[in-house]
Amino acid sequence: MDAYIVKAYRSAVGRAKKGGFRNYRSDDLAVDVINHLLAQTPELDPSLVDDLIVGCANPEGEQGLQMGRQISVRALGKEVPGVTVNRYCASGLETIAIAVAKIKAGMGEIFIAGGTESMSMIPMTGYKLAPSYNVAKDTPDYVVSMGITAEAVAKRYNISRASADEFSFRSHSLATKALEEGKFVEEIVPVKVSEVFVKDGKRMETTQTVAMDEGVRKDTSIDALASLRPAFAQGGVSRPAGNSSQTF
Repeated sequence: MDAYIVKAYRSAVGRAKKGGFRNYRSDDLAVDVINHLLAQTPELDPSLVDDLIVGCANPEGEQGLQMGRQISVRALGKEVPGVTVNRYCASGLETIAIAVAKIKAGMGEIFIAGGTESMSMIPMTGYKLAPSYNVAKDTPDYVVSMGITAEAVAKRYNISRASADEFSFRSHSLATKALEEGKFVEEIVPVKVSEVFVKDGKRMETTQTVAMDEGVRKDTSIDALASLRPAFAQGGVSRPAGNSSQTF
């Protein structure tokens, strides 16, 4: 049996700690996107979905309690099962691979697959970092950060700081052009975010709609990137904040 992707949507990508989703739960975000998907696919009866497969690199805190099932109950109904998959940065992609494999194996016909993550609410290493002592002692390279890994890759393959900065600048330039031309409008689901807080002893509430990726630096330049210090390794050459994940 062949597998086909019928519809695909996503939220915008926010800035951790500072962006529009900084106080918005990732399960709420997933429900918003799935509700939009269903609205754009009126011929689909949600009860016919065989499984909801949700990727999440840090399934704890606000992302705990078998989040995939929590999302399926809210977005699709209690009859539809849900599962959470963790393959770290490839978690969302892995869910699509699992859905395709299940269809080809005859284990179902309709799946909703994707990933959801908050890097604002969940610490980078989770709430309790507890690596294996034996792993840290015998094979410490297995538990180093992605930033240090990037430095090692740059050293092994002779990736210079200048070439990394050039790649980053080109990436931001292309992303800026795509945003200005509305290339992502059809795929991004606008999400209304309400925040309640206390200011000067009074209850305040604000509402905004997040519909555009926030990590693109429109005003960056090669000179600006070159001025940044390496963020991970002492004496490192390739990974300052300007060409790393925006979380950093």
